[in-house]
Amino acid sequence: MVRRGNEIRFGSDISMRAGATRRQFLTWTALVGALAFTPGLAGTTAQAQSVVTPDYPFRLGVASGDPLPDSVVLWTRLATDPFAPLGGMTPGVVPVRWQIAADERFVNITREGVELATEFDGWSIHVDVRGLEPAREYFYRFLVGPHFSSVGRTKTAPALGQPLSRLDFAWASCQKWEDGYFGAYQDLAASNLDVVFFLGDYIYEYAIKDEGARKGEPRTESAARETMVLNDYRDRYALYKADENLAAAHASAPFVSTFDDHEVDNNWASQISQDDDDPREFLLRRADAFKAWWENTPVRSNLKPVGPDMTVYRRFSFGDLVDFSVLDTRQYRSDQAHGDGEHAQDAETADPSRTITGAAQEKWILDGFASPSTWNFLAHQTVISDLARGLGSDRKVGMDPWSGYEASRHRILDGARDRGAKNVASIVGDIHRTIVSELRRDYQDQVSPIQGVEIAATSIASGKDGADVDSAGAAIAEASPHVKYGNARRGYLRSTLTNTEWHSEVRVLDAVSTPGRQVRTAATVTVPEGRPEIQLG
Repeated sequence: MVRRGNEIRFGSDISMRAGATRRQFLTWTALVGALAFTPGLAGTTAQAQSVVTPDYPFRLGVASGDPLPDSVVLWTRLATDPFAPLGGMTPGVVPVRWQIAADERFVNITREGVELATEFDGWSIHVDVRGLEPAREYFYRFLVGPHFSSVGRTKTAPALGQPLSRLDFAWASCQKWEDGYFGAYQDLAASNLDVVFFLGDYIYEYAIKDEGARKGEPRTESAARETMVLNDYRDRYALYKADENLAAAHASAPFVSTFDDHEVDNNWASQISQDDDDPREFLLRRADAFKAWWENTPVRSNLKPVGPDMTVYRRFSFGDLVDFSVLDTRQYRSDQAHGDGEHAQDAETADPSRTITGAAQEKWILDGFASPSTWNFLAHQTVISDLARGLGSDRKVGMDPWSGYEASRHRILDGARDRGAKNVASIVGDIHRTIVSELRRDYQDQVSPIQGVEIAATSIASGKDGADVDSAGAAIAEASPHVKYGNARRGYLRSTLTNTEWHSEVRVLDAVSTPGRQVRTAATVTVPEGRPEIQLG
């Protein structure tokens, strides 16, 4: 690799123009950021393309994920047309070159290699880059034939136990395409985060009607029906990933991802579908859904599903500051009590034989509470707190969240207490509203001690525009004194974690039905270290 004036050469066959700023590299779309590249022609200098050719393969963007101190996963999925079956790809094998560098101009390439994209994995690439430096910012890109992908930014985790004074992170969930635009991601992409957690409902499986905010927009043929088989799920991910704001968010920081229900079927539980389909048929559907999730998510190859089984719960540590235990509360749960919906808690919801995590994952969660880190976070799908509506004999709670699995909540919070876990916190999605609440073992009598703080982030788009206060939020506030703040606008949560406090901003848009709306901070939430105390600003 040599540098000649404003031109950078990589060996004899790759070159690109220098001089762009970080912001340009991170925000260029494929349309203006693609570079021509002809392998094997020594001395040839690539030029920026003014028009993307029809066979440009990086229309679903790039992503990174699951950061470790010495490693990060790089992802892309080839598609020449996100709205065509199979992304417009022809069956076969495509060599994909990848590069990761310490600088955004790729003067100092740290690692590079070639992976093969095939139809068997939906032309997705998952590169587990090893030998990286801890707590280090990197930039990456992919190359196919004459085409360069956009450039992504990523960051490794600090070394285990290394003193860490600050972590900037965010979490998001629930991005129903037809309900609105993903404007919150533009704000997230500009936030220079260390890591982003996506906590479920990346896609929705329902048939998409040609109405609402995105009426008339291009979509896949399969969008008109509910996703049931692998290629339908693949098409649905392509439809979502074609959104430029979602692509920008993925290119801005490493993601740590898990799934909830809509990546498969609404409110599914283990081998049970929402409509009580034949379990054998549902497991076939689950296998296809899991395969598509893995293909479209920046996770390691060891998470690749085996049929309908996929182990996704895993733990990420950031120096001596925090552990994040990322959960799966779908695959191992008991069926919802009372046939789902909202009901009063009773002997069935309290049955100790019922579980939302399964026994093996529950033990793993409890073992994690022995960590010496300053903070212990559970990053998962839905609320541990009761979000009750109605008073007295009219009090009801949801059967799908942890309120329908009281024994699981008791075992987890009792275990955290018994192991002396420090600063227990829960971050979740699912409920399409921001809710800040106290973590307690029991909620009906409000005498259980406060053991931590839970913040549920609102949806990216699901639920349409929403409101600062709606009727459901008012009912929850009236019946749930442990809930200290609520907002039903769309958006995400952005946080800064230090040795002294957890500070969060509730970032919302007044509307997602119109593109380009501004994001604002609706409230701030501060939790001091050593005290599960909610301070609102």
